[in-house]
Amino acid sequence: MENAIVIKGLTKSYKQLNVLKGVDLAVEKGRIFALLGSNGAGKTTLVKILTTLLKADGGHAAVNGLDVAAKAAEVRRSISLTGQFAAVDEILTARENLVMIAKLRHLPNPSRIADDLLRRFGLTEAADRRVATYSGGMRRRLDIAMSLVGSPRILFLDEPTTGLDPEARIEVWKTVKELADNGTTVFLTTQQLEEAEQLADRIAILHEGKIIANGTLAQLKQLFPPAKVEYIEKQPTLEDIFLSIIGKKEE
Repeated sequence: MENAIVIKGLTKSYKQLNVLKGVDLAVEKGRIFALLGSNGAGKTTLVKILTTLLKADGGHAAVNGLDVAAKAAEVRRSISLTGQFAAVDEILTARENLVMIAKLRHLPNPSRIADDLLRRFGLTEAADRRVATYSGGMRRRLDIAMSLVGSPRILFLDEPTTGLDPEARIEVWKTVKELADNGTTVFLTTQQLEEAEQLADRIAILHEGKIIANGTLAQLKQLFPPAKVEYIEKQPTLEDIFLSIIGKKEE
C-alpha cells in the first residue's frame, strides 16, 4: 500500500537538548497511526515538523509525496492539524465556526459545507447554539469537523482526548474510526495506551527521541514475555508492552 507519510533520519535539537535523534517512520494511506510516548519524548516536535510549523535540523520528511521543507505551502493545503485543546470560537455557534473556516479557505458554498459536517458529526440539533454551551466531547467533535473543512487527505491529532471524560473520549474515538473508514489518514499522538489499542492500525513508540518499537498491536505483543499461567492466562495489555519496551517495571 502507498505511504501517506515517509520520515527518514529526522533530527531536531533545542540548544543542547537533542529531541529527535534520527526518526524513521512510514504511515500508510487511509490508516490510523498512533505515536506513543511519555512527556518530552518528542511527539509534538515531530508533528510540528510534519505540519510545517517547525524545521528539522536534519533528515527528510514527506507528506502526501511532498517534501515538508521544500514545499511547505503545498503540504499545508493537503493536511489539517488538531491540537491538544479545541480551537473553537466559543462566542460563535457551531455553524458559524464552520462557515468561517470555509470562507477563510475560499471554498464555494460555505453553508452547504457546514451543514454536511454538522450532520456527519451529529451536531445538527445543536448547530445554532453558542459553542460555550457545549460539552467537552461536543467541542472536540466540532474541532475535528473544522479540521476537515476542505477535505484534507491527512489529519494530525495531537493528543485529541486530553482532558475529556470517558464518555466524551469514546465519542471522539468513534469519530476517528469513521474518518479512517472514509479514507482519511489519521496520525495520532497520545499518552493514553488504551486509546492507541482501541484505534490504531499500527503503533510506534517514541522514547528519548528514537523509535524503539513499530508494528501492529499483535506484533508488539510478541515483544512481551510469554503470558504467565497462574489460575488463568494473563495476556499483556498495551500498557504492559509499553512499559516493558521502554525499560520500566511496574511498581
